[in-house]
Formats: sequence, C-alpha cells, structure tokens
Amino acid sequence: MTARRLQRLVLTGSITGAVIVALDGTVLTVAQPALQRDLHASFAQVQWTSTGYLIAVASLLVFAGRLGDRYGHQQLFALGILGFGATSAAIGLAPGVGWVIGLRVAQGIFGALLQPATLGMLRATYPPDQLGIPLALRTSAIGLAAAAGPVLGGVLVAHWGWRGVFFLNVVPACLIGGLAWVVRVPSLVPAPPPPPTSGHVPASASAFEPREASPGGPAGGAAPAGAAATGSDSEPRTAPSGGATPAATTAVASTTAGAGTTAGAGTTAGAVAAHGATADHGATATPGARAAAGLDLPGACLLALALVSLVHTLVALPETGWTVVTALGGAVAVFACGAFIRHERRTASPLVPLSVVGSTTIASALAVLLSAAAALFGTLFVSTYFLQDVLALDPMECGLRVLPLAVLMVLSAPASAVLQRRYGPRRTTLAAMILLTLGILVLSQLDRTSTAPAIGAGFLLLGAGFGTVMVTATAVIVRHVPTAHAGVAGGLQQTAMNIGPTLGVATATMLVTLTTPTTTGDHSPGGPHWTAEAFLSAMGPTLLTLAAVAATGALAAAKLPRGTTVNGDSRQPPAVVARRDRDPSKASKASEASATTSGD
Repeated sequence: MTARRLQRLVLTGSITGAVIVALDGTVLTVAQPALQRDLHASFAQVQWTSTGYLIAVASLLVFAGRLGDRYGHQQLFALGILGFGATSAAIGLAPGVGWVIGLRVAQGIFGALLQPATLGMLRATYPPDQLGIPLALRTSAIGLAAAAGPVLGGVLVAHWGWRGVFFLNVVPACLIGGLAWVVRVPSLVPAPPPPPTSGHVPASASAFEPREASPGGPAGGAAPAGAAATGSDSEPRTAPSGGATPAATTAVASTTAGAGTTAGAGTTAGAVAAHGATADHGATATPGARAAAGLDLPGACLLALALVSLVHTLVALPETGWTVVTALGGAVAVFACGAFIRHERRTASPLVPLSVVGSTTIASALAVLLSAAAALFGTLFVSTYFLQDVLALDPMECGLRVLPLAVLMVLSAPASAVLQRRYGPRRTTLAAMILLTLGILVLSQLDRTSTAPAIGAGFLLLGAGFGTVMVTATAVIVRHVPTAHAGVAGGLQQTAMNIGPTLGVATATMLVTLTTPTTTGDHSPGGPHWTAEAFLSAMGPTLLTLAAVAATGALAAAKLPRGTTVNGDSRQPPAVVARRDRDPSKASKASEASATTSGD
C-alpha cells in the first residue's frame, strides 16, 4: 500500500470518528427530554448523563495521550472506538437512568482513549506542512454534524424513541474500529536506529529522538544525517514557526467541543515510546531514555483530580451558586493543580514533557483554543435564551437562526488551511479571533426589534471566526509537537476543547444571574429562567465580558509563529537547500538562523 493510500485511510477514519463523537453529543441533547420521561428520572439525573461523560473524558485525556505515545496510537484508537460503540449499544438497552449514567461514564473513558490517539496518528501520518487540509476536512465534517445532528436526532426520537439515538453510531464505530484493529498500518515515520553499543549517545544523533518528515519527501521521511533535533532528556526541541442549557445551544456546544477529535486507522507516533525500545536496550539506554518510557501514574492521578474537581465545580456553579461543596471543589482543584506542577518539575518521567508544556507556541495555541471555546459557548448559551425567551421562537426556529454558524464552520475550515499557508498562523488566527469578537459584539446589541439578518450576521461572524481558529490553532499544536509526544499534545488540545465550553457556560450563567434584577428574576430548581426584560438588561454586559475573553485569546494568538516553518526547516527554495547540503558549515549557520528567527 502506497504512502498516499495510507494517508487517505487514516483521514477517512479520522473524519468518520469525528462525526461519530460529534453526533453522539448533538443527538443526546435532543433525546434527553424523552429519556427523562421514559425512565422517570429527575432533572439532575438527566444532567449527569452529560456531566458524567464530560468528567470522565476531561480527567483522562492527557494520560490517554501518554499511553498512545508509549503503546501506539492505532491500538488505543481501536480500543477506544470499539468501546465507544459497545457502550452506546449498552446505553440503548439500559433498564434505568442509573445504568445510563454509569455507562455514559464508561463511554467517556473510551472517548478519552479515542480522541488524543487520532491527533497522534495524523501527526505521524502527514508531514507538518500537509496537516492543514486534513484538519480542515475534519472541521468541515464537524460543522455538518452540528447542522444535521439536531434534525437527525429529532427524527430518531420521533420514530424509535430515545434509545434509537444510541444505536446510531454502533455500526460505523464497529466497522472503523475493526478495520483499525485488523489492518496494521505501518508507521510512516521510521523508527530511530538502536543506540551505540558503547552506551554513549552523541547529542547530535540521539537514537531516542524522533526524526521529522522532510518537507519535500514522503510522509514521515527520515531526516537527513546530522539534522536530528537536539534537546534534553532525549526529548527533541521543536523550533516553532510562523446549568440547564437549551437544546440548540447544547447541540452546537456538544458538537464543537469534540472539534479536536479525529478518528481513524493510523500509525504509531514515536516508535521508541510505542514499542518500548528504550527498555529493550538494557544498559545501553541512557537514563533520559529510560525515563521517557515511564507513564507517571502519580502525575496522572493528580491531574485527573484537578480536572474532575474543576469540571464538577464549573457544572455545579450555574445551578447552585457558591456553596460549601462548590467552594471545596474549587479548593481541591487549586491544590491538586499546584501539587501536579510541583510533581512534574521533580519527576524524571513527567506526564507532560517540558518540550510540550514549555513551548510558547504550543502554550499560546492552547490558550487561543480555550478562550475561543469559552467565548463561543458562553455566547451561544446567552443567545439561545434570547431567541427562545425574548423573541419567543420555538426550538426549530431557534435552530434555524443558529444555522449560519454551522454553515460558516463548514466553509471556513478549508479556507483557513489556504489562508494559513499564505499568511501564516499568526495573522490568520488573529483575524479569526477578531471576527469572533466582532460576532459577540454584534449579538450584544440585539433587542426585541432585531431582525433575522442582524441575528444571522452575528452567527456568521462566530462561525467564520471559530471555524478558522479551530483549524489553525490545532494545526499549530500538531505541527510543532515532537512526534514522540503527539498523544500528550492531542490530550491537552482535547482538554482545552472540553473545559472551554464548560467554563464559558458557567461564566455566562453567573454573569446573567449577578446582573439580572433580583426583583424580576425567577430562579427555579429546574434551571435558570428570567423574564424577557430582566434578561435583556443582563445580556449586554454578559456578552461584552465574553467579547473581552475572546480578545484575550487574540493577545495569545499574537505569540503564534509567523510562518509554517518547523524545526528550522522552512519551505526554502531548492537552491538554498542544495547549497546547505554541499556546505555543512552553511547548513549549520542556516539552521541557527532559522531557529532564531522562528523561535518561541
């Protein structure tokens, strides 16, 4: 099988998996009312069918990425998608709401195994300069799922009940998972050579450092001799370059929260970590290489505790406000986060390697995704209440008003790949964050007299901005992370995309609650409700605050690389490359100059 066919196989699986996870979130939102009636469940129990899944996913994403880096992303992906499909079928047969909640938590565990592995496989399959189009196609598929999910879910619930939505993804999940399990796709990034028998590993040609793909060669092509990345502890340094949510809001939020999800039958990123090569060499392996094989279970537990406490606090705040439980959850999250940072600085085998978390490029891209997701989903939460409670639109009409957002996500994704290649990640992301901020500002000016074109213009700007940000920032993360740590970076990206929406909705709910006149507000146990006049008085300040959050993301986007160079190996003319190859001293100077001009 040729390299191009392998890439298409991985991309096909990635798009299919992204749609499976996206549809799961949208159709569940539509099915929740019917599930509550059929199983005689309380509102809190129904909310936990979503909250339990979110907590399980958020707490395990980074550790799952580390597992993929060590044991192989294809194996983790196959296990994750098969388990995801099996738990979906089990939920469709569940006899009570308790079973649904428990199985949703199990589904979240398998979803955590699935999501980082897909980004790791794309990183290992496509050379850095070819990642834009695959990520854009995935984002377009997610936009289509956002538009079709509520409609498809409504049809399934109307004809087969709420159980029908859980059987929707069983067949495609089993097909893709079975293909990934049976067809072993060889890694397009060649395994590094074994270390010298003397036990000495030269810094310039460490056997434990992954080789980057040559821009002009096939995917995963071996780096030229003497071009290995340098770093410490056998980790390569990569020089950077260039409350109750309404159905329409939750449908788009659940879909886009999985926007970083890619699924497919792919390859193992980082052959040393995947195959345990460092352990097999015994005494010849360096201490840093042996440390790289560790899984850092204490760090994984501390990070999981921090994320579980944070997500639980953010979910509970809109409904209960600051109570002893929420305050304790916030304190535990802060304590566990501090303990995790202290542990990672001291351990020889950190869960999040310094080459990943210490990169300004990767950290900035994660900050952009987090702020953009929080701003978008907080805005969707507020806007959907405006459409339903102020303009008195029914859910179908509300969905049609929000539809421009999904359409622009579909259209902006492939365009963003072209813009990123032409103008670079920094300018493309800055422009997209400005569009997102403008969209929020437009929606903040709506009132009872607002027309459909004015509302649609706001959602058009939101879709164009967020669709571009999602593709560009994700491409920066995947392109600049060392191949051996692609799973960890994918887990961090997915964590940002899961926590961002929760943070945005919690922030929006608290702001509306604080700014709504208390004499007219009606806060019932079933969720936040306000009169139209009271809500309008609070909507403006809330959306202005969310616009400020988006503007903060624009500041982070200013630290992204200007161009698409990776590891100092830019898309230089062939003549320049030839001259460097003929003169080693010039090659060294060129590498130093490129690393200096495109540094973090």
